[in-house]
Parts: sequence; structure tokens; C-alpha cells
Amino acid sequence: MFDNLSERLERSFKILKGQGKITEINVAETLKDVRKALLEADVNYKVAKQFTDTVKEKALGQNVINSLKPSQLMVKIVHDELTELMGGEQAPFNIEGNPAVVLMSGLQGSGKTTFSGKLARKMKHEKGKNPMLVACDVYRPAAIEQLKVIAEQIGVPVYSEPESKDPVSIARNAIAEARRKGNDLVIVDTAGRLAVDEMMMTEIKAIKDAINPSETLFVVDSMTGQDAVNTAKAFNDRLDFDGVVLTKLDGDTRGGAALSIRAVVNKPIKFVGTGERMEAIDPFRPAGMADRILGMGDIVSFVDRMQQQYDEEEARKLQKKIAKNQFNFNDFLQQIKQIKKMGSIKDLASMIPGVGKAMKDINIDDNAFKSIEAIIYSMTPYEREHPEVMNGRRRERIAKGSGTNIQEVNRLLKQFDQTRKMMQAVTTKNPMKMMRNIRNMPNMPRRR
Repeated sequence: MFDNLSERLERSFKILKGQGKITEINVAETLKDVRKALLEADVNYKVAKQFTDTVKEKALGQNVINSLKPSQLMVKIVHDELTELMGGEQAPFNIEGNPAVVLMSGLQGSGKTTFSGKLARKMKHEKGKNPMLVACDVYRPAAIEQLKVIAEQIGVPVYSEPESKDPVSIARNAIAEARRKGNDLVIVDTAGRLAVDEMMMTEIKAIKDAINPSETLFVVDSMTGQDAVNTAKAFNDRLDFDGVVLTKLDGDTRGGAALSIRAVVNKPIKFVGTGERMEAIDPFRPAGMADRILGMGDIVSFVDRMQQQYDEEEARKLQKKIAKNQFNFNDFLQQIKQIKKMGSIKDLASMIPGVGKAMKDINIDDNAFKSIEAIIYSMTPYEREHPEVMNGRRRERIAKGSGTNIQEVNRLLKQFDQTRKMMQAVTTKNPMKMMRNIRNMPNMPRRR
């Protein structure tokens, strides 16, 4: 996500490197390159021009602070303007009401149904809500069944009327049913079309007028670029929605929609979808997204994802096991599962300052954990609980059972042993021991 834009902006800032001061000439040259980078990222032309004009005005109006170089000052100005372009502050999400009602809108294929499930799961686990999903797509074959499958995965009920072709009536009846059953959040999944049409707009407007939602969200596939912005404007003109959801931001998107949509429709981006899993949903943070575009990472979002997978009681139990040197392969497997739930490895790396840029040319296979899991699953329950019993005969059996080789098994056992030592050093608050263990790991750089 945004990789090409990040690289182009980085090259643009190099124009100012070595310059003693900001002048109209070197700023104009830099911003010409910045504008090209934005246009290549499919940012709306008017938005790109306004953005660079504002940056130029602010850059020429500032003196370079002694501790900053001109290129550093330009990065700061661009960062601040990118943040402002995407909304400035994180937009609130209103789920007040009895029940609170969220209406989903958008074209067919934008990811409304999947996102409805992701939002329901997020509100259930993080806000303690008791959500109900409502199937108001009465046209697309198997739409109701798809919503039911998603609802079963996340453990929430679905209201549907398979025989009805009246989405307004279905939505009204669903809200009445939610009140009876104590569901305090209703998420209404509506029909989409392949393109904006009058019938679609009339229908979604009628649903909104009938149920008076707390939030009306427009869901858009971020990979459609400028088409996404044009569609958002058409929907907003009729619906006056409250916010935008960008899906598929984990894919090969140039990022133009994220940078343009706020400026064109003047509505905040509230959530982004970052993968296929039900956990892959993040609140949209303009400052964090600006950080990532400029290669600075987004540590706040990274910590937020970690906290979602954090269980205080389990962490306390694990800490005791580590302190007693009882950390085993069952615990190791559990940690791998939690990491996988956080998202793709490359996406997580891009959130850590400095790491994403260092790994941009490295192809990271999200199936890399599969061989590790296969090796661990090929162990007996006793071997998982007691890693110290691993002898040559056991290792050969595990290699055959996991479809790997003895070298891979040995490598995993060595890495596991090093991980256990490091974790014990941290838990026992012995940083010197931890540093020694890190330095002794294979492939670590040595002092010359």
C-alpha cells in the first residue's frame, strides 16, 4: 500500500538535500516532482494542485530552523498537509441509540457485506455491543447466505426475510426485532449495483429515511482509484452519508482514493479494511496514514492491533512459565496464532518506524509460518511440553512427518531455544543477559 507514492516522495525530497536554504526555485522543482507522484498515485488533479500550492506557500513562508535541513522541513510540511488533506483528526463513530443503527451503502463488489461482519465483530469485542446483522440485499443471488456465513463466524444473529423483496420493510422489522431481543446495535447491509443508477439511489435513500440511522457509511474499494471518488460524490449528493470506509487497502492500491475522497466529498474516512480476515479492520487515523506514506511507520496502529490480541490473564500465566523456564512449543504456537491474527507480516512491518522502508524490496510470504506450524504439529504432546527431550531420532521423525528436512527442524529448535532465553531475560529484568543472548544469535552483526 502506497509503496510507489512513498518512493516517489522520497526521491522528490532528495532534490533539497545539500541545499543551504529553501528558495522559490528549489521548492518549485521539488513540488513539481511531488505533484507528479500524487497524480501517478491516482490522486484527483485539483486536489494534487491545491495540495502542492499550499505546501509551497507554507514552505516559502518559513525559515529553516538551525536543527533542521531544508529537506527535513519540507517533509514536516508535507506530512502536516497530508494529515490535513485526509481529515486532520480521527473521526468519531456514533453508536448511540436503542438500538444504534448503521446503514451500509456502496456499489456491488465494494466489500459491504464482509465489512458489515468485520464491524459487528469489532463492536462486539471492543465496545461490548450486542450486534445484529440485517440482510437487505434482496437482489444478489446468495447475498443472504453470505451474510449468514459471516455472522456464524463471528457469533452474531442475522435478521432476514428471504421471501420479501421490500428492503425498507425488512429494515424496519429488523429494528423492531432487535429491540425485542435486546440487540443494541443493528448493521444494515444493503444491495449494490455495478454502477450508480436511479433505482439504486431511490432505494437506499428510502431505507435511510425509514430507519434514521446513527451512522450511514459509504463503502468503497480503494483499488478503483478516481472512480471511487466519483462514486462517493454521487452517493453523497443523494444520501449525505456520515463517513467513508476504504476496503482492500492491503492490496496493490496506489492510494489515490484515500488522499482524494476527503477533499472531494468533505466527509471523513472512518475505517479501513486491511485484509480478508474478520479482524482486518482499523479506525482511520490521518496522521498515522501520513506517517506510512512518508515511510515513518504508524506505531499507534501497530500497538492498537497488539492490544486487540492481548489477554491480560493469559499474559500473566505466560510470564510465570517464562520466569520458570517452562515456555514450550504449545506456548510458541499460541504466539504465532496471535501474530497471524494481527495481519500480514509486511503490513505490520510497514507500521514500525524504519522497518517498512528496510523491507520494501523483500518478498515476505505470509505462509512462512506454515512450515513452523507443520513441524510443531508433528511433535507428540509430550515433546511439545518438554522441548528438551528432542534427540536425533525424534528430530528425524518430526522432519518426515512435517514434510520438511532435518536442517529445518534443527533451525527451528535452535531459534526456539534462543527465543526462550531472550524472553526469560526480559521477564527476569536482566537486560545485560538479554543483550548477550541477542548478540550470540546467528546472523547478528559483530563488532569489528
